[in-house]
Amino acid sequence: MTIIEALILAIIQGLTEWLPVSSSGHLVIAQQFLGLNPPLIFDLLLHIGTLVVVIMAFRKDILNILKTLVKRDLSSTEGKLAFFIVVGSVPIAILGVLFRENIEQLFSNILAVGVALLINGGVLFFSEKRKGNKKMGTLDSILIGIAQAAALIPGLSRSGLTVSTGLLNKIDKQTAFRYSFLLSIPAILGATLFEFRDIAAINIELTSIVVATVLSMIVGYVSLKMLHRIVMSERFHLFAYYCTIVGGAIIIYTIFQ
Repeated sequence: MTIIEALILAIIQGLTEWLPVSSSGHLVIAQQFLGLNPPLIFDLLLHIGTLVVVIMAFRKDILNILKTLVKRDLSSTEGKLAFFIVVGSVPIAILGVLFRENIEQLFSNILAVGVALLINGGVLFFSEKRKGNKKMGTLDSILIGIAQAAALIPGLSRSGLTVSTGLLNKIDKQTAFRYSFLLSIPAILGATLFEFRDIAAINIELTSIVVATVLSMIVGYVSLKMLHRIVMSERFHLFAYYCTIVGGAIIIYTIFQ
């Protein structure tokens, strides 16, 4: 993999990881149309870069949760949030282990990505129309966790589905946004540990890794801030249109190629 290819993938990963358009789906598209074929571990290392970003962005929340766990004060707001994160992480852990091979096969199916992008766009469009200020409950955390697990499918956005599920359940926008990103931390950490054994078996130039990871962090930070503004200003529909157009174009391309 050349340094230019690494930079292209880093920009795609960093920009689409947090925006509600599916980073995995766009990496499949890049592989199809740009001829880029990165090993799975390279994608994983780029995820680590964006993971650092979300930890930095929500460091105060994370520290408060850790302090609460040390005190075993599970009845507090942070204690309940920690419980919701654990509960919400169960679906992706189960589906990720049981259906790993099936999911990996979808990464070579550009048509599946197109269909998933259409679904993603529909969810984004309808979720923005729901208004509410409900406090989050256990059932909400389970449903959002299921949405996160569904986003293992390339073309379905993790941030898009999790935030949208919160909005559809009439949870206030700030809470839905905050929970979505805190929930992503154990998911990405789990995937990293699960795939870490593959690193030794893959030969990637160190320079490409370092440059790509740093770039994905920078771009990822910008996209995270963009998403927060988008959620709070109720502009999810813009990405719904984008996903619908791209998904439709991919389906048409696949049918008539």
